[in-house]
Amino acid sequence: MAKKNQSNHPKETPGTPEVLSPPSEVSEPMIAAIIKRLEAGKSVRRKLPSGGYLHLDHQVPFLLVYRRPTQVTSPATEQLLRGEASYLIIDGRRRLNKSTVTLVSAIGESLAKSFGAFLIVEIWSDQAEVFAGIMPDFRPAFRILTQRSDALSSSALTLKRALSRIRAQQTQAQVTVTESARPWAPGLPRLVPAPLARRIGCHYLGIGIRPVYEDVETGETFPLIQRALHRGLGRAIRRAVFKFTRDQTTQRPPHYHALGPHSLVKLVWKVDRELAEITADFDFLLSVTPINADQAWSTFKRKRFESEPRFIYRPLPVDPALVKRQLYRIPIEKIEDPALEALFSAQRMELERKLTMLSDRGSRRFLYGSLQLYGRVDEQLLATARHILEHVPARSRGKSAVRQLDAVEFAARAEAEIKYYRERDPRVWSRVEIRDDVVGMLVSHGNLLLNSRQKVAENRVEALLAHEIGTHVLTYFNGQAQPFHQLYAGLPGYEELQEGLAVLAEYLTGGLTGPRLRMLAARVLAASMITEGAGFTEVFRKLDDGYGFSQKMAFNITLRIFRGGGLLKDMVYLRGLMRLLEYLGGGGAFEPLLLGKFGADHLPIIRELQWRKVLSAPSLKPRYLDNPEVTARLEIVCQGITLQDLVKRI
Repeated sequence: MAKKNQSNHPKETPGTPEVLSPPSEVSEPMIAAIIKRLEAGKSVRRKLPSGGYLHLDHQVPFLLVYRRPTQVTSPATEQLLRGEASYLIIDGRRRLNKSTVTLVSAIGESLAKSFGAFLIVEIWSDQAEVFAGIMPDFRPAFRILTQRSDALSSSALTLKRALSRIRAQQTQAQVTVTESARPWAPGLPRLVPAPLARRIGCHYLGIGIRPVYEDVETGETFPLIQRALHRGLGRAIRRAVFKFTRDQTTQRPPHYHALGPHSLVKLVWKVDRELAEITADFDFLLSVTPINADQAWSTFKRKRFESEPRFIYRPLPVDPALVKRQLYRIPIEKIEDPALEALFSAQRMELERKLTMLSDRGSRRFLYGSLQLYGRVDEQLLATARHILEHVPARSRGKSAVRQLDAVEFAARAEAEIKYYRERDPRVWSRVEIRDDVVGMLVSHGNLLLNSRQKVAENRVEALLAHEIGTHVLTYFNGQAQPFHQLYAGLPGYEELQEGLAVLAEYLTGGLTGPRLRMLAARVLAASMITEGAGFTEVFRKLDDGYGFSQKMAFNITLRIFRGGGLLKDMVYLRGLMRLLEYLGGGGAFEPLLLGKFGADHLPIIRELQWRKVLSAPSLKPRYLDNPEVTARLEIVCQGITLQDLVKRI
């Protein structure tokens, strides 16, 4: 499949300085050049002697420091600082001590002029005896050292609370706070001379770390534990420096994530681009959707609904095994930002599962992969679906027969809807395609695909436009307007929130009917039945005879669940709606959900990247939000209603 408009996202943040080759010493001219860039508001990325590195993303009133011990190296420990806005990694040997002090003092003095105070947070791998008696041996532990005047400061206590939340190997971290006259790495000199520290308002926090992420004898690293500590430590330090910044400096950042890096290195954009290219190489949903749905229905009907239909699929455009090889060549593990590394790793895992499912298409193994992607139907969801099927009328109350639009007529309405968004953003290049090889309608790579025999009731047109164009197409192009390709390609597990939003849009526009809700409930029931071992004809009969669906509707619902070998995606419509109602009723904001294609689990990192000024607000808003009746309904939803309340309002 051809790659669709991969967009002109930046490969590297504009203005990023070129990283120079490492020097043999930290000279005075080098320090002067660093301070000049810093005071000009420019970022600094500077290689230092013996593999050291200085990273100053933007002006912040703190510096994180790791001084490599002279006897034993610990790459895993220094990795814990990478990905933050301001850090220094430097050789701790005596010959560099003087120049290190000069460098840190100059940075501290410069930043203190801007902020009124300065904080040094130094980390090191502590000796085993420091944590003697803390069991089990792999339990994370931290020793916070503070100056006597700062021992009970809000920053130290904030750091302690945040570090205590870290978990690894199913054990929670143990944290102590100790007053010390030397709150920095043992055996090394202070980084800012005492007289200067007093004059500029320089404070210290030291963090001794139990190195549970490595075998100190062999040097072997345990990467999963190291990543967990990397994420947790970075978040904890950010919270502590946020508290320090608001209490001790003239700066008032709006959120602790605002103290994270604003620019990203080109490796991040490279990984993002390569993942998106793989995503664009195949359309998973089209690849597992039969191209002979109409013929299969005719045959199934002719055989009196007693013979399982045979489905034919389009040829795969890729070799899944070769694409997997390409997928695992992407160097995600080299990304220093722990939040993005975790996000890209999850994306790779989901792509790998989808590729495995393509290999297993048409077999029972396909269903096992589907369970990994979408999960099982839980008891509450199944009970809700059955309640809807048993209590919501099969026909809309008080509704007489309405005119049906054919595919050509609906396509014209969809084109007009797309034109509305294109007038507001010329980058909306979406088109509508009428085809014989799709079931119903779906959005693929920003385009709306319609079955040539599609019929749409006139009272459902606005709802479907809000669903397909106002949600799926809109979030595709909102995602394209962001610097990350994954926000339009779709982050792992994005379907649940997407379909929840799309069904809510149907309700907000007044087009979520009782029959439509029954169909969504029937999809949940069918998904539950296939995971319990039911066959196609058994599910079909349950919907036809047991719940009064027309034979064609029962066939289509069953086909969608059995396609590929068992695709459970259709159950996320109702589950997504239920969870979305809970989120909005709990005070969650609506418009940020339109920023791109992501799941509810990704909201924290989306917010983090917005605070860090990496992501911006959605560029397009749904047309239906211009309708006062819609905004009134949305306000009621945000006040808190359940699905049962919503059913009563239909």
